[in-house]
Amino acid sequence: MRKLRAKSLVLLLLLVLVCFNSIDLCEGRRGKHWRPKKGPFSSLTKKKGKGKTGSQHSGQGNAKPKLSPSPSPNQPVKPSLSPKKKPNPSPPQKPNPSPPQNPKLSPNPGSSPSPGQGKANPVSPTPIIYNVLDFGAQGDGVCDDTKAFEDAWAEACKEEASTVLVPADYQFLVGPISFSGPYCKPNIVFQLEGTIVAPTSAKAWGEGLLQWLEFTKLRGITIRGKGVIEGRGSIWWTGTDDDVDPVDALLSEKMPSIKPTALRFYGSYNVTVTGITIQNSPQCHLKFDNCESVAVYNISISSPGNSLNTDGIHLQNSKDVNIHHNNLSCGDDCVSIQTGCTNINVHSLDCGPGHGISIGGLGRDNSKACVANVTVRDINMHNTMSGVRIKTWQGGSGLVQNVRFSNIRVSEVQTPIVIDQFYCDHASCKNQTQGVLISGVHYENIRGTFTVKPVHFACSDNTPCSDISLTNVQLQPMKEQFHMYDPFCWQAYGELFTPTVPPIMCLQNGKPASNRVLSDHDTC
Repeated sequence: MRKLRAKSLVLLLLLVLVCFNSIDLCEGRRGKHWRPKKGPFSSLTKKKGKGKTGSQHSGQGNAKPKLSPSPSPNQPVKPSLSPKKKPNPSPPQKPNPSPPQNPKLSPNPGSSPSPGQGKANPVSPTPIIYNVLDFGAQGDGVCDDTKAFEDAWAEACKEEASTVLVPADYQFLVGPISFSGPYCKPNIVFQLEGTIVAPTSAKAWGEGLLQWLEFTKLRGITIRGKGVIEGRGSIWWTGTDDDVDPVDALLSEKMPSIKPTALRFYGSYNVTVTGITIQNSPQCHLKFDNCESVAVYNISISSPGNSLNTDGIHLQNSKDVNIHHNNLSCGDDCVSIQTGCTNINVHSLDCGPGHGISIGGLGRDNSKACVANVTVRDINMHNTMSGVRIKTWQGGSGLVQNVRFSNIRVSEVQTPIVIDQFYCDHASCKNQTQGVLISGVHYENIRGTFTVKPVHFACSDNTPCSDISLTNVQLQPMKEQFHMYDPFCWQAYGELFTPTVPPIMCLQNGKPASNRVLSDHDTC
């Protein structure tokens, strides 16, 4: 029995040992799988990456779940990592600041495709300035600086929005000169701070020129500053001026009969003249011919009242013109509006001495003339020959229409309101039946004093004036030392919207009976 028990115990012990060994082998295998957990994760990846066993072993699949406690919380934590990855939103924010910086730098890249703008863009806040002194101008009023002005302009002409500087405290003697395009870059500024004086020798003018300083065929040209254009016109006026210096009188005998305009613009677009003074021009002070989009403001024009044909501002074949806040005194019209002008706005001027503000003369030498859409308002006139005037030659054709004169104050003006279809600047002119038609002229708030006649409407028998209206016209005569005339009307038709002072009873109501249909020769 003891032997049987002993054998059974031995068998039981062997069975236990066999079971224990089998447990150790499983635990050993498991331990072999988990042992790398104690080592670095990189070594595990190296070992697992060497063969397929790592990928096929079921333990690795079990290992990920056991590693998954850290990833699995991380998956929900991915949102929590996203706050840490707010740097990742910030990278989009970092590019966002950089694009604004790129636009700031974009002028350079933008300018690189267009080399012409490469220089202009960085300079746009402070444009390139060409000082005439740097081109050899002396500025002493004696040496001829014409060449220096030409050279400075030639360089400025190559650069958009460049500036030609005529510096202050210098006097530049400049002969007849043309600052011309059409190949100049746009938006050039002529900064006039000093004084430009005209030559007084007949040699400088040859057989005679129509202009002294000319700007032609430009786009975006500005003349500005506090400088002066001095025309020295007294040499040209000596035939009518009794107070001429004898030396000037001697020189004037040699001057050509054609008198130049001081400053002329031709064929240009977007023209501005502001701040400067133009004085003593031989003829017209400032002229615009075939120009569009013109602005003239805060300038002064001055010449004696007895200087013949020295118009202040002269417009011809130009449109979209604004003239305002200027002081004009001269020997002819403060503003003269000629044929081909439309959309003209003149306001806030001081005019006198001179001949007032005029449309015309139109139709000279049987020519066709067209003027439309003119407004003249808020004007002070003193000691002028006329106030607001329309004048046409006999024999002309065409049409003047849609004209408005309003808020005109006159002081000691000979004839404040004038329409004259028999204009003649000679001793006598040939009588002709044909004339420029005048229609749609409106006078509003014309007040002040006159010295000869309040109103003069002299219209053609064949082409009477029509659609004339007067509102709040009050014109008082000066003291009786002047010989006064009553209002005069001939073939003038229209309407009085308010009583006038003095009463203008000669204006005929309605339309003229002979109001004819406009022919192609008359229409504009």
